[in-house]
Amino acid sequence: MTIKQLSIFIENKSGALLRVLKLLRDNGISIVISNISDTSEFGIYRLICSDTDKAFRILHDKGINATITNVFAIRLADNKVGAAADVMTLITEAGVGIKYMYSFLLDGKGVLVFRADNDDKAKEVILLNKLDFLGEKDLC
Repeated sequence: MTIKQLSIFIENKSGALLRVLKLLRDNGISIVISNISDTSEFGIYRLICSDTDKAFRILHDKGINATITNVFAIRLADNKVGAAADVMTLITEAGVGIKYMYSFLLDGKGVLVFRADNDDKAKEVILLNKLDFLGEKDLC
């Protein structure tokens, strides 16, 4: 029910992101979804890729700080205004905190990717409400 996500800590300097992208490319890793956020000193490049474990090893071997975390991906039932708010309402009203979230379109439908502060409770909410969750096979 969860998807492995790679979070890579990148210095905020020219060429740092390119180095990561080239390492992944040169080792046959496809990036499926990515998001980057930054501070004044570093960025966090979060991505879902074709082989998270291999990507982690490659980056680690090159001295690049990365972690693997589990995230959820929920396909929205329809693309109506407020669909994301409806899903997040179910999750947060059940007492699950959202650490971060990003979204994208897949086959014309919105997908929310988020990290929860309580994976077990998030799974329960997803199953009880019959939310359309995606697995790694659905994305990769």
